[in-house]
Amino acid sequence: MSMMVYPRRQEKLEKLSQEEIISNTKLVIQGLEALKNEHNSFLHSLLETIKCLKKDEEANLVQEKSSLLRKSVEMIELGLGEAQVMMALSNHLNAVESEKQKLRTQVRRLCQENQWLRDELANTQQKLQKCEQSVAQLEEEKNHLEFMNQLKKYDKYTEEKDGEPPKDSLDDLFPNDFEEQGQGRQNNSAAVAAAQQGGYEIPARLRTLHNLVIQYASQGRYEVAVPLCKQALEDLEKTSGHDHPDVATMLNILALVYRDQKKYKEAAHLLNDALSIREKALGKDHRAVAATLNNLAVLYGKRGKYKEAEPLCQRALEIREKVGHIPGPLIFYIPDIAQITSKHTYLGLSSDINSRINAE
Repeated sequence: MSMMVYPRRQEKLEKLSQEEIISNTKLVIQGLEALKNEHNSFLHSLLETIKCLKKDEEANLVQEKSSLLRKSVEMIELGLGEAQVMMALSNHLNAVESEKQKLRTQVRRLCQENQWLRDELANTQQKLQKCEQSVAQLEEEKNHLEFMNQLKKYDKYTEEKDGEPPKDSLDDLFPNDFEEQGQGRQNNSAAVAAAQQGGYEIPARLRTLHNLVIQYASQGRYEVAVPLCKQALEDLEKTSGHDHPDVATMLNILALVYRDQKKYKEAAHLLNDALSIREKALGKDHRAVAATLNNLAVLYGKRGKYKEAEPLCQRALEIREKVGHIPGPLIFYIPDIAQITSKHTYLGLSSDINSRINAE
């Protein structure tokens, strides 16, 4: 019967909560304290009785009772000690649990702060990117405005009055765009001949732009020269159309910058586009076309494409001969042609060109 009851008691104890166990322990402590006091009172009475009794059987019996009471008191004190240890352990566990809850609360708060800081960092990074983009855009606008301001300063000095002779042609302004040192403008007879064949005049702003680009390129500031050329080219295409001679002039200037950067492929593409525009706008036998052919041939020569360069040189020379033997420009072009053809097997053409130079 006791074996059947014990599991039920064990099951009942397992179902008790911590608060119930502590409450029952306190009740047990109170009961043990009362029992201890009662046993101590009995033990004190027995000790007094032993003093009064003589040494006989009754005295021995009282001593046995007092011994049992002492053992009971010791057991009660042991139970009280264990109960107090349980109470102290419970208090310690409660304190640990309370500290654990505090730490969990702090962890949750730190996680929330960390997430908030991450969000703030992401927002700050987005703002920084927008600010950097705005700064870059403002710098581009500033450079463009400075460039336009410089152009306005030159406009008042380069505007020509009505009735004056026409401006030099593009060929006179840039007799050879790939020469390291500019050759200057040609004489009035060359300008008249160019005007008779095409009548094209270079705007003052393009002259100024060319000077600025050459200045920036000579300083190695290609990051300024290239955007200036591209912006001016875009503006010209919007206002005058892609097939306007000014666009060809701008392409020629940009090709010059690319040539200085040794970007020969990009420069050749721009010169081919400029050649097509000049042939449509000025005619296939215009001196500006010859200038572009010569520059394109020199560019092919720098890339080692001498077979492609030879017909361009020959055509440029034929256009020069049709226009007339104008001493200055012809001298500028023929050495470039001879330089290219002498590097290939076309020695006959090179010899003929060199003889023409000597004849000049």
